[in-house]
Amino acid sequence: MAQFVKWCATIKESVNGHEMTVLNADPRKICGAVKALSKLVPSQYASDARVAHLMKSLGKTAVAEYIEEKLPTSKSIRSGDLGEILGTSYLGEFTVFTQGVKRLRWKDHRNMSMRGEDVLAFGVDAATGEVLVLKGEAKSRVVLSGTTVTAARKALSANKGRPSAHAISFVADRCFEQGNTHLADLLDSAQLKTRLKASQVTHLMFTFSGNDPVAHLRRDLEAYTGTIEQISVGLRVVEHQKFIKSVFDLVGSNGI
Repeated sequence: MAQFVKWCATIKESVNGHEMTVLNADPRKICGAVKALSKLVPSQYASDARVAHLMKSLGKTAVAEYIEEKLPTSKSIRSGDLGEILGTSYLGEFTVFTQGVKRLRWKDHRNMSMRGEDVLAFGVDAATGEVLVLKGEAKSRVVLSGTTVTAARKALSANKGRPSAHAISFVADRCFEQGNTHLADLLDSAQLKTRLKASQVTHLMFTFSGNDPVAHLRRDLEAYTGTIEQISVGLRVVEHQKFIKSVFDLVGSNGI
């Protein structure tokens, strides 16, 4: 996990009945954050089982080369990927949405963005046994603007606020392949039989920027009139680009 509590100060407020959280990175703790993320990032692109098999059959040098070939070299793709990784990690650390797949493992090319929802995560309602689905948009910008947040809101509102059928099928297929047949069955049922209800869906707006996101996130939540539960999170790291470069550079130097 990203271990946000170790390097961020947290500010929470309720806006229009929804939770807004701002995480301000402490400049004195950035080195620790970079180290934590450098350990997290490789697993987003390759499974432990795949790495272990390569280690056993070809050795450490081959594993390091394999991981390096998976990592993006484009500055914009690195930024976007890290935004998604941070958003997914936030869910795992602070919400019930702890299940899903690491979708970056299935990128067509390391310097291409993936299609579909930025973040999809799942939980199970303890009372009803129904699957709970989180649809998220993660935006990484040096300077976050209102235009970017508006675009993210438009994406969240698409398809009546639900994830696309293609996105759900993609995750269900990956879960089935990985042996998580219970979640695969729940997703198949929600998509093909019972249909996904708005009450089963939560939205995540996650921003990662160098400037203060508060005004943009607050304005977005104040304007929201839908019925789907909203989680709005803004992570601020003042030296945004340097932070991203440091994380990926350290991953590369670690090898594995």
